[in-house]
Amino acid sequence: MRSYQYRYHPPGSALFERCIGLAWCAGCRIYSGNMVYVHRKRVLVDALASLPCEQRERIARSETRLIEFLDRRLQDGC
Repeated sequence: MRSYQYRYHPPGSALFERCIGLAWCAGCRIYSGNMVYVHRKRVLVDALASLPCEQRERIARSETRLIEFLDRRLQDGC
């Protein structure tokens, strides 16, 4: 099982602590996505930070693309 959490709302938002949480099995490709609480002070790793803006937006628009991207990064040792 693998998991990833990311913030959906900007820091100034009252909803900043409501984040997207993904969990999936790399072998069978079944995944689950939910809204999760992450404390405002906790810093989350942004796996898409190093990507150009256009590529980042394209990946972020699809949970399946995001999971595929994250799986490739983990397989490459990033």
